[in-house]
Amino acid sequence: MKTIKAITALDGRYAGLTHELADIFSEFGLIRHRVQVEVEWLKFIITDLKLVPMNGLDLKPIDDIFTKFDCNDAEQVKIIEKKTNHDVKAVEYFIKDKLDTAGLAHIREWVHFACTSDDINNTAYALMLKKGKDMAADLLNQCIEKLEEKALVHKSIPMMSRTHGQPATPTTVGKEFVNFAWRIRQESLFLEGKQIQAKMNGATGNYNAHWFVFPEIDWIGASERFITRHLNLEPILYTTQINPNSSLSQVLHSLVRAAAILIDFDRDMWGYISLGYFKQRIKEGETGSSTMPHKVNPIDFENSEGNMGLAISMMEHLAVKLQKSRFQRDLSDSTVLRNLGSVFAYFSIGVKNTLKGLSKLDLNAQVIAADLENNQELLAEPFQTAMRVFGEENPYERLKDLTRGHKIGKTELQAFVDGLEKVPPAFKARMGQLTPATYVGLAEKLVDVYFNTKK
Repeated sequence: MKTIKAITALDGRYAGLTHELADIFSEFGLIRHRVQVEVEWLKFIITDLKLVPMNGLDLKPIDDIFTKFDCNDAEQVKIIEKKTNHDVKAVEYFIKDKLDTAGLAHIREWVHFACTSDDINNTAYALMLKKGKDMAADLLNQCIEKLEEKALVHKSIPMMSRTHGQPATPTTVGKEFVNFAWRIRQESLFLEGKQIQAKMNGATGNYNAHWFVFPEIDWIGASERFITRHLNLEPILYTTQINPNSSLSQVLHSLVRAAAILIDFDRDMWGYISLGYFKQRIKEGETGSSTMPHKVNPIDFENSEGNMGLAISMMEHLAVKLQKSRFQRDLSDSTVLRNLGSVFAYFSIGVKNTLKGLSKLDLNAQVIAADLENNQELLAEPFQTAMRVFGEENPYERLKDLTRGHKIGKTELQAFVDGLEKVPPAFKARMGQLTPATYVGLAEKLVDVYFNTKK
């Protein structure tokens, strides 16, 4: 009943495809990551900067505030927020209450020391982004793996290409799958290698309060150590009050490209299914149309295309919007950032539906072979190229007159070859043996090169 009343499809119809994102990007997830940063900063002050005398201080109760954080704790933070009308301050007060309960009231004022709210928010979102990025890369790798499987199985199956929707130079089925595997892999590799940046430098990025009370501390080095060692993020020094979100924008733009590639793939598969090149496995009990019982629609690829379009529109907005701030800070980014989970959710739904569509495909080799056999005019390209080499007059124009706009058969093509005057007999014999199914160039070899290069 909770999902049936959900306002958005993400938490309703598609909840089963997005549930793993909830612990990261929900309100609970955001609060928990804020608690994590506050706790780690407090421990850093105690253990690294040594601003608080240890005197046998047990850090476990401090760690427990984060490690044992649950939904009841998150609800308590929300209750505090109703009084403070400030979400980050509510987290600070929550942690102080926990310290008081643990008998650590003497260190309570070191919570949130010298921090502005965005020191906590930008690091929390950076941790969330890192997890989302890794999950997206994993989904893309699953997709790449399936595409590579298809590429290997079908690498030697000739297929007629289509440029402008019209019959064109043949390829192989496997080579077309490799094309997409290679393209998606570029984005997966980028995401896997991309470090997420975060800042911990005070109200306007200059460590003002930090330096005022402890001028003897190297605060630039300290913040770099904290972000690198305690949060496993990449420090960024040059900011205003907020992180300029360069790494966030880069991740989102990579995901935009990945989504665009998958839409391209979805549409190609939709087209190949409509041409009969692939059949879809049917599941007993499923219905393709409310009035046409025979239909097996390519709904998974269509679903992916639609959700990827939503993901792209949101990602493009976030990637541009979150790099802008009036002077040193305005709050227009805050409400936008809360939709970061929706971006990853739409993207996740899209990839998962592409994977589902791929899992239901069976090659229809007979249809593909028949298409090649019925388009002998595809050999006009290699023949006119050979005629150029051997000095035949007007090769392109002669083959254009023979083939453009109408079908020809093997008989007409062979008669044309027999009438060539300057092509040597041995090469004429080679031309006579060529078929659309064997005119695939180095398509198979390119598949092999892809896998050899990947190693």
